[in-house]
Amino acid sequence: MKNKTFILLKNLLLSTSRLNYKKYTKDAKKRNKAVGGIIGVIIVYAMLMFYMLSLCVGYGQNGLIGAVPINCALTISLIAFVFTFFKTNGYLFNFREYDMLMSLPIEAKTVASCKFLYMYIKMLPWYASISVAMLIGYAHYAKPGILVYVLWIILSFILPIIPMIAAAFFGFLIARISTGFKKTNIVQTILSFVFVIFCFSLRFIIENMFRDDKVGQTLESISSITNSAAKYYPPAEWFSNAVINASFLDVLLLIALSAVLFALVFAIVGKSYRNINSALKSHHAAKKYNMKEQKKRSVENAIAFKEFKRMTGSTTYMVNVGMGEVLAPIFALVCLIFGFDNIISKIFVGAPLTSKMMQPAIPFILYFFIGMMASTVCSPSLEGKNYWILQSLPIDKKTIYKGKMRFNIYLTVPFMTVSVIMLCIGAKTPFINTVLYTVLGILLCIFSTIWGMVCGVKHIKLEWENEVEVIKQGTAVLIYLLPNMFVVVGLCVLTVFLGTRMDHKLIAGIFILITAALCALNYARVMRLAKK
Repeated sequence: MKNKTFILLKNLLLSTSRLNYKKYTKDAKKRNKAVGGIIGVIIVYAMLMFYMLSLCVGYGQNGLIGAVPINCALTISLIAFVFTFFKTNGYLFNFREYDMLMSLPIEAKTVASCKFLYMYIKMLPWYASISVAMLIGYAHYAKPGILVYVLWIILSFILPIIPMIAAAFFGFLIARISTGFKKTNIVQTILSFVFVIFCFSLRFIIENMFRDDKVGQTLESISSITNSAAKYYPPAEWFSNAVINASFLDVLLLIALSAVLFALVFAIVGKSYRNINSALKSHHAAKKYNMKEQKKRSVENAIAFKEFKRMTGSTTYMVNVGMGEVLAPIFALVCLIFGFDNIISKIFVGAPLTSKMMQPAIPFILYFFIGMMASTVCSPSLEGKNYWILQSLPIDKKTIYKGKMRFNIYLTVPFMTVSVIMLCIGAKTPFINTVLYTVLGILLCIFSTIWGMVCGVKHIKLEWENEVEVIKQGTAVLIYLLPNMFVVVGLCVLTVFLGTRMDHKLIAGIFILITAALCALNYARVMRLAKK
């Protein structure tokens, strides 16, 4: 009899594989979407490889190529931890096919470990892109022996397991704690927010520890910092020693610790697995219920309210869509309290930047948080098999799309407005500039909403087994994120550059007109898509 974990894992991979859709579906539209998704993912991987290779070239040209193995290990480990933590709730707990899987004659820990391995395999292309690119860069400058290539490739598959297990265990603890409260999903979401914010702050705490040791602020200090970081995370040092010094003891340590942690953690998770999922799927009813007059809402507001309830009912949805709205005002408040100049000097170590130079970039800096993920990107796909209900209602698609867009505007604009004002006060921005930056920030939120709807409708995916597939891994998400991720960073640099040569009010005015035009064009496109 085949291993039960292998059978479950095989079926999960086949049911969600784009290649499988392309190979077997007879629907040309679905096949084209699958092909488009594959091409989009390949482009993302290629861009990631180019970035990592460029980083290695910088190390090599500055005589720091010896720091690449540790840097590779730390990068893969960080990505593995962050991505796994955000996906744990959707994959390990509260997933859609839970009732079906648990009705099979399979132990709970087997199901949990299978879902973990599924996450691991789905993330392998990301890890491989980073590892292969950095191996190419390292090999070009270091000219290592054949054994280095073999150990590097093999250990790259082992390296992500430990941080993934750690992230899954933290996700398990959060889920376990939240089951003791009536509002389970809300408590779980709050705990997730707190943990992520702690991780963000931890980066600066560690960085300050290094600075207290008077680590240089030049390129040479990068090697010292990564070596110091490896002391806090031994697996990165084991990986480096294994590939550079061919230390088989470090190879065994990395493999053995990964295997032991995997067995130990999922033995613990398996004991509470059924209880946690049952609590997350159940809802507490109030003991007393008083009939009150129902509030009247417009159709669009009713759809927006429905979207709000959908978001608050899903930890995965709320954390991924709402994280930016939490981080933006926190960042602005920190700048207000400690001074924008001080925060800039902490983030851009040694860079000749001042708060006055950075002022034109304020709306784009905050948009990097708030606009990085819009609810409209995934909300059409999240309707799933219930989409036919919306289509059967006496409501046209235009109204449905407007309602979904309205929710994202309600969600983002207040946070953007408050954050811009606080950051402008912290940067001592003139009043007129503050007003212009606020208007630009609001327009950026509207653009994010409409562009997200274009992506969400154009690449809608109604057949899914786990909401993570459309919240984090859908084609719509990738297409939305790509321009936001790179264009926004480019715009920040551009506005800072222009700010040294042009009046700041003029820069804001130009971008207000450009953003308004883009909003109008994308809105017209959404309305055209609604007619199809």
